[in-house]
Amino acid sequence: MVKLFRRFQRDRDQGPSSDEAKETEEVREEYQRSVANTRRGQLGGLRRIFSRSQVDEDFWEELEETLILGDVGGATSARWVEEIREESAGKGASEIRGLLRDRMVSGLERPSAGGALWGGHNGAQTTTAPHVVLVVGVNGAGKTTSIAKLAHAYQEEDKSVILAAADTFRAAAIEQLQTWGERLNAPVIAHQQGSDPGAVAYDALEAGISRGADVVLIDTAGRLQTQRNLMAELGKVRRVVETKHPGAPHEVLLVIDATSGQNALSQARQFSQATGVTAVCLAKLDGTSKGGIVFAIAEELGIPVRFAGTGEQLGDIAPFDAEAFVDALLSDD
Repeated sequence: MVKLFRRFQRDRDQGPSSDEAKETEEVREEYQRSVANTRRGQLGGLRRIFSRSQVDEDFWEELEETLILGDVGGATSARWVEEIREESAGKGASEIRGLLRDRMVSGLERPSAGGALWGGHNGAQTTTAPHVVLVVGVNGAGKTTSIAKLAHAYQEEDKSVILAAADTFRAAAIEQLQTWGERLNAPVIAHQQGSDPGAVAYDALEAGISRGADVVLIDTAGRLQTQRNLMAELGKVRRVVETKHPGAPHEVLLVIDATSGQNALSQARQFSQATGVTAVCLAKLDGTSKGGIVFAIAEELGIPVRFAGTGEQLGDIAPFDAEAFVDALLSDD
């Protein structure tokens, strides 16, 4: 299993570990497998475009259309094509492919970190434990499962984790997190259905502080981004966390279903306004035939993608690697 957080720690320490080459290869293999559906889907058409012998107006139109159909987004697709077209005078299709590859990677790497744990700086070393991650997202995005995967990854790094069942809107959500807690042997702080989610978050932080936990992961109700009153409630949960543990939440992680298409961009915008999203976890990456929405989120909202869900098992979560993702997407395999 890839040591998820060791990779972020290595970025801060500015020195590769002895396992760097092995871990990099593991991540690349994981992305090759997980984006197989995407390669066979809309964005897979890029390979056909770049195999053309002639770069003409039809080439550029087809390139832009393929990007849009792959959920890269109209604005982002048009901007890419315009920029690459200006740079590619006299170049062939294979060279243009390289320009697109570099543009995709740079777009994903451009967003700066807004959180304190995963951004390649020393914030995790200076923040007071427990480190608090507020996890948000809509129903069905894979939020609770992603929380379990993150908890497992932290445990693999010998960190103690407390889970907070602050999705009090549905009894099933509380039960699901408790089931994961039992499987992980991680404490779950929960109240009854209908309780104040802010109270659950408060009690979880109190437990984390008193027990000396390393990490508190807070689940929240999977609400529709159009429900303003519920989005406001998320803002209240955040304020409770800030009051109880100054400096927290250290990250606000938005879980996005990779299969949700352009609606994910609206989700990211609304959740960011309500809670100050600092990072994205792209769930169900292995199940989408498009996958381009990640570029729109990074480019248009400036929110970095930190993790990708690559399967259904606990260990199926990978640190997001822009180069590995793009190279797998454009691979001929």
